[in-house]
Order: sequence, then structure tokens, then C-alpha cells
Amino acid sequence: MHPAEKRPTLADVAAEAGVSVALVSIVMRDAPGAGAATRERVQEVARRLGYRPDSRARLLRSGRSRLLGVVFDVQHPFHLDLMTGLYDAAGEAGYQLTLSAVTARRGERTAVGDLLQDRCEAIVLFGGELRGSELASIAARLPVIAMMRGVRRKDVDVVHNDDALGSHQAVDHLVALGHRRITHIDGGSVHGTAERRAGYQEAMRRHGLDQHIRVISGGAGEEDGARAAERLLADPPTAVTVFNDLSATGLLDVLHRNGLRVPGDVSVVGYDDTSLSRLAHIDLTTVAQDVEAMATRAVQRAVERIEGTPTGPRSVIIPPRLVVRGTSGPPAG
Repeated sequence: MHPAEKRPTLADVAAEAGVSVALVSIVMRDAPGAGAATRERVQEVARRLGYRPDSRARLLRSGRSRLLGVVFDVQHPFHLDLMTGLYDAAGEAGYQLTLSAVTARRGERTAVGDLLQDRCEAIVLFGGELRGSELASIAARLPVIAMMRGVRRKDVDVVHNDDALGSHQAVDHLVALGHRRITHIDGGSVHGTAERRAGYQEAMRRHGLDQHIRVISGGAGEEDGARAAERLLADPPTAVTVFNDLSATGLLDVLHRNGLRVPGDVSVVGYDDTSLSRLAHIDLTTVAQDVEAMATRAVQRAVERIEGTPTGPRSVIIPPRLVVRGTSGPPAG
């Protein structure tokens, strides 16, 4: 059907088939009350006209929407990667997603407010702008699943990655390659920063490298990694762990432009294993969050809350894994 054409209605099908609208409705709902020949004729006309039942309207009339609202940040590649997993998990559970984006000029509160107006049955929240008390206020109206952040509220479900363990894996990998002077660029005020920073520090101490612990404030964006890299240039370490892949790309750019070889002079490990890290010209060693497991558990938890059948703890922590690519290697010399 051409976009400009009117969408066929029940009335259109009824007029073409020579029956009442009520009878077409019976056929479309596969309800009793229509003879086999009439049912076949109505279905043939519906196919020919391109009529499709409005399942969402029918659900709303029954008091259900089967919609899961998702708040995500368009600036973060990992959020987009996670969306694929959520669509798969929601479809398998018989639910649909409706999205509300956070942008440079559209905050998380606005994004959540729009979903509440869409009659979602639960909200899956990627970001970390809202305080725990605000999430609890929303959770009093409908289930809230917070991802990629910890929330110490009994009424909010949490599904997130074991951030500290991921940093342990990154440091362990670099130490095994022979590195000692390992610096960490953190995420600034972004949720997960404290856990990843603490994991780095714990791993360094475990390897007896207390004297080499060095943390540089960064952020979640490419420009944050670039700014942090500028601070490294006066005394470059042999290896760097970075808060996320996007920040790591900014770091890599500055290192390359200043003549430092990666991994020859400086090894770099990111975090998230986004599609960005897998690009051939970046080929970033990184810590992978288990997108499929996180998305599946988030949807399962949302559906359990909606249907009143929750099982297990409210907080689910998914272990990450290290993915070794081309930006890490033994130190020079």
C-alpha cells in the first residue's frame, strides 16, 4: 500500500465482502458465529485489500498494551547494541517495545514522562540521571527495571554487569602480558564509574602494583577519552584501561596523532564490546557485557512483575568476559 493511501478498515472489508462490520469483526477475531464460506470470503477480501487488525487498539480496549517502554541514550553505542537483544527477548515473551530517547536536549525525565503517557506496562531504563527516590516513585505506578546501574530500592528491579569483575579481567590480561605501569581512565560522574575504578584498584593491589595505581578522570564520550589522553602524554604508561569503548576511541586518536604506537608503546583496553570496538581500523581489546543475558533477564523480570509472578532477587548481576583484539600486547623492550 502506498504511504499516501488510506489504511483499509473493517468497514472497507465488510463493504467489499457484502457482509456486516460485526461479521467481519467475528472473522478477524476468529470467534464463533460465521460460516466456513463466509469466513473464507472475508479473509480473502481482507488479504486483497491489505487489511490488518489493529492488535494494539484491541489490547487497549481490554486494559492491556503489552508494551515495554525503553529509555536509552542515542549517544552511547552500547545502548543501541543492547536494544537488539531487548527486541528479541520482548518478541519471544509476546511483548512489543516502545522507545523514548535521551539526547543532548532531551533529558531522562522527559523520556520517562512520554512513556508513562504511552500506557506502557513496564519501563526498562538504561540511563542513570534519575535518583533512586524518583525511580521508586515511578515504580509505585508500574514496574521499573534499571540496567547498568545499582539501585538500593526494594521496589526497583536491577539488571547490570559486574563492573568490578570486568576491570579485574582487564588488569589481569595486561599484567599477564608483562605490564606494570597501568593507568585507568574512569567515567567521571557516569553510573558504573566507581565500580570499574574500584575493580582496577583492587586488581592492581592484588598484583602488588600499588605504586603504579593512577586514575585519570574521564567520562563516557569520545571527547572525554581525548582529553584524558592529553594528560597522559607527559608521562605515558605502558597500558591503559578505559571506562568504555567510546572513550577509548578518543584516547586512541590522540595517541596515534602524537606518534605513539598501539599496542607497541601503549596497550589499550576498553569496556562494553560495542559494535564500534569491532571495526577493523579500531580492533579494540575490550571487556564484553553479555548483551543477550542482560536483555533476556530484564524482559523476564519486567514480565514477571507485570503478571505478578516475580522469582529470585530484585538485583541480577551478569558476569562480563574479556575479548582480546589488536590494541593490547606486551610492553616494548
